[in-house]
Amino acid sequence: MEQENTQVQVIPADKAKIRKIWRVALILAVVTAVEFLIAFTVGAGAFRTWVFILLTIVKAFYIVAEFMHLGHEKKSLIWSILLPMMFVVFLIFILMYQGAALLEVLY
Repeated sequence: MEQENTQVQVIPADKAKIRKIWRVALILAVVTAVEFLIAFTVGAGAFRTWVFILLTIVKAFYIVAEFMHLGHEKKSLIWSILLPMMFVVFLIFILMYQGAALLEVLY
């Protein structure tokens, strides 16, 4: 019968990776803090809406690039995911715009 090796070997942490995770977490925290600041100080309007949309896109970029590891892939793979997503977002925008125009005509 063989004896099992029950020793655990501890590998030292990679300081560069930990620093990068903290940097991304800090960027996301700052963007979220700016969103909260704008939410409680700026009145409702188009400016506030566009700032929220822009900051949401920035946060989505960092989440996808770092936590889903898409930022380290080849550009062709990034564009093969990004381009169809942009078309779907454009389609949703156009459908909402046309739906609002149709509601104005009907009512």
